Amino acid sequence: MTALPRPDVIITHESDLDGLVAGVLLRRLARKLFNDEVRLEAYHYNFWKQREPREKAGWVTDLTFEARLDKPNWAVIDHHVTETVPRHAVLVHSITKSAGLLCYELCCEHGLGSPALDRLVHLNNVADLFLEDDPDFLLACDYASLVKHYQFWNLYELLDGQIEKLLDHALLEVMAVKRRVENPLGFEWSKRNITELSPAVGYVDTVVGNNNLIVHRLLEEK
Repeated sequence: MTALPRPDVIITHESDLDGLVAGVLLRRLARKLFNDEVRLEAYHYNFWKQREPREKAGWVTDLTFEARLDKPNWAVIDHHVTETVPRHAVLVHSITKSAGLLCYELCCEHGLGSPALDRLVHLNNVADLFLEDDPDFLLACDYASLVKHYQFWNLYELLDGQIEKLLDHALLEVMAVKRRVENPLGFEWSKRNITELSPAVGYVDTVVGNNNLIVHRLLEEK
């Protein structure tokens, strides 16, 4: 069982579903372990680079482990590739699992699992790792699109922090329609507007639709 320091703050990535799932799960874990409502902060990468980890203790998730986080009483739970070797901080790391799944495994160690979270964490993992062979791939992308479209804190407030409420949420119908309508339009436009940088490299611009799906489909056709 992983020993974690008592955090003064929990910091997560603001831009995607993985950051939302991971951040909320860590806040629940802190409540379970320390009977404390730890402050949750979320950052885009550019703002995160400017934010100094000034607290004496903290947990960071879905943001790359780096030297400035290698401090006593800090823990990082993440899946991005890193060259930093921890000397002082606790690092829970795997490039084959989303941050949300890594945080959920910690939660399950302390009895915080549930069938609803099993399902949501699976969908998040499929979307974040782009596991296109999974039968839930397109549905998972719709879940991921919710945060891209409605933003981290808006969804957090709408759900009252209960991320399980995302399962089968009515807003998924909006995402499904956007996917069916926008992705074909965006694909055709991008296909016509590839800028050749070299005989083997091209720049793909996008104007509408899921950028990852569009670019991936173009690569498959090449």
